[in-house]
Amino acid sequence: MDDVDEPVGGPPVERFRSVFRVVEVRRDDDDTLFYFGEPTVAPDVLERHVWPLFRDRGYEVRLTTVTDSETDPITGVEVKDRRTALVATPHSSGIDGVPWLNIAFALLTVVTTLFAGLEWYGYDVSLGDPRTLLRAWPFAIAVLGVLGVHELGHYVMSRYYRVNASLPYFIPIPTIFGTMGAVIKMDGRIPDRKALFDIGVAGPLAGLAAAVVVTAVGLHLDPVPAGPIFQIDSLNYPPLIRFIAALTGRPLSYAGELRVNPVVVGGWVGMFVTFLNLLPVGQLDGGHLVRAMLGERQETVAALVPAGLFGLGAYLLLVRHEALQAISLWFLWGVIAMGLAYAGPAHPVHDDGLDRKRMVVGVVTFVLGLLCFTPVPFRFV
Repeated sequence: MDDVDEPVGGPPVERFRSVFRVVEVRRDDDDTLFYFGEPTVAPDVLERHVWPLFRDRGYEVRLTTVTDSETDPITGVEVKDRRTALVATPHSSGIDGVPWLNIAFALLTVVTTLFAGLEWYGYDVSLGDPRTLLRAWPFAIAVLGVLGVHELGHYVMSRYYRVNASLPYFIPIPTIFGTMGAVIKMDGRIPDRKALFDIGVAGPLAGLAAAVVVTAVGLHLDPVPAGPIFQIDSLNYPPLIRFIAALTGRPLSYAGELRVNPVVVGGWVGMFVTFLNLLPVGQLDGGHLVRAMLGERQETVAALVPAGLFGLGAYLLLVRHEALQAISLWFLWGVIAMGLAYAGPAHPVHDDGLDRKRMVVGVVTFVLGLLCFTPVPFRFV
């Protein structure tokens, strides 16, 4: 290897000379480092060697092809030069500046969940007095609290493992619940299977704990007048909610024109979201867990998920004669699962197996997810 200028801030070239032959180093204005050269080992071996070196210096690194363009001074023709390089970008697991987009989406979702809550409570909103919208605040707090705790579970563990993650993005939409959920965005590689498992399992367990509390609180609140909500006549409760009702001695149904307090719906939403997220496919929480637990065999499991969802929908339609409108959700998620399976799971840098304790926690988590499942989530008018 020819002598090259050592980069300021990056790891010394000498530290990875055995796996990557460097011929040139360059730094861009945004502090991105380019190590041009050729790998001397397989890409996965190279990554396992250089990733911790760059991570310790505050960079995420990847092997890629960089295209430089320049104009020939004589012919005026643009010449493109493609070279292999290790590209290192500054890494941060914190929050830079005020997360205005997160705040805006959260405020919009508060409004949409308040409007949805009015329907669940049977309230009317007065355009002359917007404060009447706030009467549905317990429903909004229940739904947003459960979803937010779920995503914050992922966020906290991402920060613990120094994986760059955004704050939750709530998704406002004027539906029966006022939202389509919340997501966080993670950048960079996952260090190992342990980190992948802990980040993946933190959301479902945290969100499920919040859902249990919300459900128990809601069951102790006064019932509200019954009536169709956005053409939905009733929700069907999963085994976990039925167990909480039995444990607390509180009813899930009332005689006459009454139904449980809408705060219980917040717990229902949390449990339903938990079940969907634990589908073992792609980069859903369940996909992360199975990838951490089974390694590359996760792809075999993921390939079965769309078939299972389509089969569930067909069984409910053809054998139990459920209305297509009530079970179309499973056909939709079968299509979504096909796309997720095609995109594939996350791949940790180090692919060593999990310890027995985490394997047990993973199995328990999936069992809890099944307790959140109901084959026909809601019935329409």
